[in-house]
Amino acid sequence: MKKTIILGLIAMTMIACSGKDERPTTYSIPAFDQIKLEEYLPAFEAAAKEQKAEIDSIVNNSEAPTFENTLVALDRAGMTMDSISGIFFNVLEADGNDQMNEIAEKVYPMLSDLEAYTILNDGLFQRIKTVYEQRDTLGLDAEQMRLLTETYKSFVNNGANLPADKKARLTEINKELSLLSLKFGNNVVAETNAYQYFVKDEAELKGLPESAKAAAAEEAEAAGHKGEWLFTPKRTSFTPVLQYCENRNLRKELLMAYTTRGNHDNANDNKSVIVREMELRIERAKMFGYDNPADYILADCMAKDHQTVDKFLQSVWIPSLEAAKREAAELQKMMDKDLPGEKLQPWDWWYYAEKLRAEKYNLNEEELKPYFELNNVRKGAFDLAHNLYGINFEKVDDMPVYNPEVEVFKVTEANGSLVGFLYTDYFPRAGKRPGAWMNNISSQYIDANGVDHRPVIINVGNFNKPTKDNPSLLSMDDVETLFHEFGHALHGLLSKAHYKSLSGTNTPRDFVELPSQFMENYCYEPEIIRTYAFHYQTGEVIPDSLIQKINNAGKFNQGFVTTELLSASILDMDFHELTTAEGLDVNAFEAQSLAKMGMIDEIIVRYRPTFYNHIFTTGYEAGYYSYTWSAVLDADAFAAFKETGNILNPDMAKRFRHLLEQGGTRDAQELYEEFRGKPADPQHLLRRKGFID
Repeated sequence: MKKTIILGLIAMTMIACSGKDERPTTYSIPAFDQIKLEEYLPAFEAAAKEQKAEIDSIVNNSEAPTFENTLVALDRAGMTMDSISGIFFNVLEADGNDQMNEIAEKVYPMLSDLEAYTILNDGLFQRIKTVYEQRDTLGLDAEQMRLLTETYKSFVNNGANLPADKKARLTEINKELSLLSLKFGNNVVAETNAYQYFVKDEAELKGLPESAKAAAAEEAEAAGHKGEWLFTPKRTSFTPVLQYCENRNLRKELLMAYTTRGNHDNANDNKSVIVREMELRIERAKMFGYDNPADYILADCMAKDHQTVDKFLQSVWIPSLEAAKREAAELQKMMDKDLPGEKLQPWDWWYYAEKLRAEKYNLNEEELKPYFELNNVRKGAFDLAHNLYGINFEKVDDMPVYNPEVEVFKVTEANGSLVGFLYTDYFPRAGKRPGAWMNNISSQYIDANGVDHRPVIINVGNFNKPTKDNPSLLSMDDVETLFHEFGHALHGLLSKAHYKSLSGTNTPRDFVELPSQFMENYCYEPEIIRTYAFHYQTGEVIPDSLIQKINNAGKFNQGFVTTELLSASILDMDFHELTTAEGLDVNAFEAQSLAKMGMIDEIIVRYRPTFYNHIFTTGYEAGYYSYTWSAVLDADAFAAFKETGNILNPDMAKRFRHLLEQGGTRDAQELYEEFRGKPADPQHLLRRKGFID
């Protein structure tokens, strides 16, 4: 019975023939239309039992430990669990409900137990250690050596060398942290869904674009308030208000609703969750001989320790803060004309920045949106990938999906051989967590028979839904987000690793954002934007005059953008450099951190602690700096193309594709320097932002 349930969850599995002289490929498409919620838990239970049996088989193997019977066998263990997890957790994040949350509360401890059964298994570790100690005599190639060394380090860094009592305690810590992470994320979703602000008088919406008003009116009607306008803490709802609405009180109301989520001393309050998470993270770090969680986490990253990260962040923080101060002064002068004597506040920044952008560059973002229709922008990203890497995207209409808004694309090489499948899910809904992300539904790897299992990847977003009168029209930030997540998708799709634990985005966290941020560089390049920016009503390609305005304004407001981002990175590091959580007051600690860094009052940190999903839910703790660290790499990588005089240079594209294909099979610094021929130069990032000439 349980085996039948598992097969029902994982099917459909298919075989595809590759092009001439290439290995055969296979792929698995989830049968979303056949899955019943009540099947998940028994499927997880059966998969956990199966994976433990696979681990036992490795441990009890009477043959001497070898690379194949230990390292490769371990990499291939848990395939069923990976398949079920790839389905369940993607749906949980993108289309979850109370029943799925209840299942998750049972599954998270089960997965923690399974991880402990594997990583803290002394018999398994001793076999790995035996092979590791023989590594220089085994004749391993670079990828095999990488699998061996990374597996050994992972076991050591996760407790394999701890005494029995500490192993037991570590298991308890990890189990509790997994449940706290789930609770934190659910609280943020609940807070986001709970807040509704209805406007009854249209006069209060003066300045708000008609498209934003239409969307708010449809939301209100759906909520039973026909004739009114509904606003929520979802970015697609409140961002146009911050940018365009003259009603200062409404701007303040919505921004504060967004930035205080999880901080209301109610059932969804996350402050106590944060304190407990930090207590456990500090205790875990000290088990391994580290003073703080940051150094424990960073040991496996390019940065290696918190001192390196702190120094790096300060090197960018100082020029960005100075730029933000200059921008604030300029916005204050503009505000003085409207409201003499009033001080610029965070809820004023976006509004006056938009006015200043229109004044200085004659650029109004509402003027651009008609050219950024979602389907066209996505096709532009697809065409870019084709021009760089020769791959093609074909929409497939008969694939099962978990929600009718999801679309599926088959990705192929020029010769027709399979690259993988890409799912896109772009619109907000009650069961979807905020933000945008890429995930694997199934990962790429090559099995024992030489069959290449091609990946199934998903891009998820929260863009504007189509209304009765308009299709989904994107902001400039939305366009960049779509290209960003598509860059992650390409990293997963183009993978050519042998081992699943090294494939795709399984890289150091401060390297993984390079492929995504690299794609953002192309968004507004004239030869690229002309491939996707068509007026949704007339079909007219975006005029050169608008492209020029976009690029003239490219460095506008970068002090704000970078300061908002870096302040979140520094706040993350401050939390994870704590050596004790005793007496931790989350709000007071945040205020202290912002004061120490010299944050100006006119800007609110991008993620305040109580809704900071990156570091308390999604595994980016002591890692949010990686967006800026990777920005140095992506600016330098794009400069490599620019230096050739051709941003689609085929030789450079071939070299960058090779970088993407490697996944985590190589040292990240070595891999980047192989592509570039030298280390990344930070000057390219500072110049791009306008901080230096």
